[in-house]
Amino acid sequence: MNQEKRGWKDRLASWQSFFTNKKTVKSARITYGVVWNLLLLLVIVMVVGAGFSGGAAAGYFASLVKDEPVRSYEKMRKDIYNYEETSDLYFDDNVYLGKLRTDLYREEVKLDDVSKHLVNAVVATEDEYFYEHDGVVPKAILRALFQEVTNSSTQSGGSTLTQQLIKNQILTNEISFERKAKEILLALRLEKFFDKKEILEAYLNVATFGRNAAGDNIAGVQSAANGIFGVDAKDLSLPQAAFIAGLPQSPFGYTPFSSDNGKLKEDLEPGLTRMKTVLSRMHAGGFITEKEYNTAVAYDITKDFIKKTDSGSTVDEYPYLTFEIEKRAVNILAGILAEKAGYEQKDLEKDKKLMGEFQELADRNLRQNGYKVHTTINKKIYDQMQKTAKNFRLYGNDKPEQVKDPETGEVKTIQEPVEVGAILIENKTGKIISFVGGRNFEREQLNHATDAKRQNGSTMKPLLVYAPAMELGQIQPGTVLPDVEVYLNGPGSPWPHNYDRTYSGLTTARKALTKSYNVPAVIAYKNILNQKPTQYLEKMGFTSLAKDDHTNLSAAIGSIAGVTVEENVNAFGTFANGGKFVDAYLIDKITDKDGNIVFKHKPKPVDVFSPQTAYLTLDMMRDVINQGTATPLHNRLKFSSDWAGKTGTGHNYYDSWFVATNPNVSFGVWNGYDTQKSLELRYNGVSYGARNIYLWADLMNAAYDVAPELVDPDKRFEMPGGIVRRSFCSVSGLLPSKACSSAGLVQTDLFNAKFAPTRVDDSLSTNRFVRVGDRRYFALDSTPSEFVETGGVTIDPSYMESLIGHKIGNAAQLMPRQENSKILVASSKLSDNGKTPAPLAISGSGKAVSWGTHPENDIIGYRVYNNGKKVATVRAGSSLSYTGGNGSIHVTAVDIAGRESAASNIVKIGEEKPKETPKPADEKKPEAAKKPQEENKPQVENKPEEKKKPEAGSNPPEEAPSGQGNGQ
Repeated sequence: MNQEKRGWKDRLASWQSFFTNKKTVKSARITYGVVWNLLLLLVIVMVVGAGFSGGAAAGYFASLVKDEPVRSYEKMRKDIYNYEETSDLYFDDNVYLGKLRTDLYREEVKLDDVSKHLVNAVVATEDEYFYEHDGVVPKAILRALFQEVTNSSTQSGGSTLTQQLIKNQILTNEISFERKAKEILLALRLEKFFDKKEILEAYLNVATFGRNAAGDNIAGVQSAANGIFGVDAKDLSLPQAAFIAGLPQSPFGYTPFSSDNGKLKEDLEPGLTRMKTVLSRMHAGGFITEKEYNTAVAYDITKDFIKKTDSGSTVDEYPYLTFEIEKRAVNILAGILAEKAGYEQKDLEKDKKLMGEFQELADRNLRQNGYKVHTTINKKIYDQMQKTAKNFRLYGNDKPEQVKDPETGEVKTIQEPVEVGAILIENKTGKIISFVGGRNFEREQLNHATDAKRQNGSTMKPLLVYAPAMELGQIQPGTVLPDVEVYLNGPGSPWPHNYDRTYSGLTTARKALTKSYNVPAVIAYKNILNQKPTQYLEKMGFTSLAKDDHTNLSAAIGSIAGVTVEENVNAFGTFANGGKFVDAYLIDKITDKDGNIVFKHKPKPVDVFSPQTAYLTLDMMRDVINQGTATPLHNRLKFSSDWAGKTGTGHNYYDSWFVATNPNVSFGVWNGYDTQKSLELRYNGVSYGARNIYLWADLMNAAYDVAPELVDPDKRFEMPGGIVRRSFCSVSGLLPSKACSSAGLVQTDLFNAKFAPTRVDDSLSTNRFVRVGDRRYFALDSTPSEFVETGGVTIDPSYMESLIGHKIGNAAQLMPRQENSKILVASSKLSDNGKTPAPLAISGSGKAVSWGTHPENDIIGYRVYNNGKKVATVRAGSSLSYTGGNGSIHVTAVDIAGRESAASNIVKIGEEKPKETPKPADEKKPEAAKKPQEENKPQVENKPEEKKKPEAGSNPPEEAPSGQGNGQ
């Protein structure tokens, strides 16, 4: 034992000697110094690095929130407790419509009236550190940031209940570091102002919970409890509370009800699994016991889901109207919010992202602030029009259309109906009094009155052609335009052409619009195209013109990118307003819940046409209804008013239009399929155009039944000063000449005094003419008078060619299509060949002689001689024969210059057996002589149309598709 003690003492002494040895002490000091310095350096580097990183992070954070204002307690309280008090909607005259359609129906509830199970379930599931943190959980934020940077597939979110409340009530749902930084800053600030109970209560009223049994989106635990289980929030059982608490993570993924009218989903497993997750977290957090957990997990929650219910929303009864009010109100408020933020409307139009942000804020504003939105819609008229449109029986048959299911990709065939869009606008104010958005909102949520863009066919003619051309002094109602075959698209097939592929010849602008002729309209438009006539459309509210629409001649007949019914009808009101365009509107005013006016519509008239142009256009469109393409309207209205309107047909009969205006209102109706399909030309015996006009009349009658003083004013359009009535020559539009008057071609019409004709007509000539068959040629001074005609007047086709800038293929088409026309179109001058005609060869039989057509092209007729004395004159192209008494007959040919051929062979007639004089060999060529002249035979001149008595029940001809054959 003593020996062991000595051993330990020796070893201890040895160790002490080692550590006290100078060499060891020196080495230890050196090592200590090195280690200390290294540790010190490491600490310094870590401190500096942390300071630098923290400074950089702080600086970056500050840059993200530099634009965020310092919000006061009052401001934050207002925002947080603003539980989307849904706005009220009103018809005109303060008639209540209902609550604004909202995706988030909610009922506010106090925290004390919420089941403790639900409160605990929300905290355990959404924010386990809720009662401990000051608004944010740093490690959760760092975890979420790491997952974002590394693109981790497992997302666990870093938002506390406080942050979620900030995001829902103050900020947008934009995904960006800037928004997240503001969210953190505001969450910290909110926790300083409010206690946990207030924050939790606000969250429970704000959070979204999917859909209720009516298919409506719901927010707030009270709406969720009522809409899913049919109980109040305070009466929720543990399983029910767990189910609801699980919904906010994926409201539409876990909700038990579908958007299809609130039907119960076939697959409920996602929501049930989520409920079990919530129960597990409640158990882990100590909120429920093991027994409560097991009992709740085993409970069949599906038996508690309530059956489908009706929401009672305005969307159910007024879907088109509700969505239209919402859309326009959001746009108005977005503009107001943008203006307050220092932006102009043009900034929003250029930056779609910026526009989207303000629209999102405006949408939230509209649903949160309890606004009262007053519209211009007359409830009685609106209701009657919907009923009338639904009961109309002449739309036509449905047509098949193949569609692709967006979810399955399966292609299936559906039946597509003829749709309708109609709108009634008050002219002087621009109020939209009523509209018809379609036949079935559930089939397609497209408002065909305000959003669907279609070609407007010939309703474009007064807007883009005749009114602008009159404003520019290029035409007047009495201006004469050629309606003939032209090739404005270049060689090939003629374009444009009229609906019946016939031409009316020389016609006035008034008649061209009345009958909706395409050719004169395009020619008139071509003559003003370099003066940018589409500027008038833009002044009248056309917003969807494509680049090509400004240069294409086909725009004159409505072949454009598209226009809405609202825009098209609104433009017609310009004429009723004396040339001033008043933009249509539906939102009259918006007030806040305290009655303060947030927005009030103020009309801003735009000068488009002079009063003279406006009235002349109206007067021309009166004829469309009285004697033109809109005559099916006759006897269809219950009242008589001063209507002026225009029909229109789209390319390939895709669209049918009728728009008309009177001194009070403008009303238009469009029919067509949603996809491009031709309307049936006749259905139940009624043409496509007449069907649309009948619907127009039925809808207008419905409006008259409830508001006759509005749609049937007792006044007519007043003629302004500066309009005169003048006589003009119907072949030129100029003042009548003596030739025009003598031919009975004088007409009268209204003119803008500034552009009334001052020059006497010089297009007509009283020059003599000769007729060769059905063609007319100017006579020469030497042309024998016996072949010259002097009745009527002649017109040189080169005059009309100068108007259109194109050569007329068939000058005979200039002949007006009317009975007893006295306008004679001279085809050209008959060319004189400068030599005496060769003699003829004739033959006889009984008391008649005959001969063939002379081979020379300048022959205008023949002289018949009996025994050397002239007994008859026969015009070229007539029946080349003569029947007379006894005698010796010979015939001579006469040319345009008056030269007469030598005598033909002599034939004796009147004898029992007349002997024919032998013919020289070189004269026996009747067939050879006939052939050249047949090749040169002129075209048959157009004859006036034969008037036929219309059949019973028949309708006047309608215009064809305006774009047909336009080359587009």
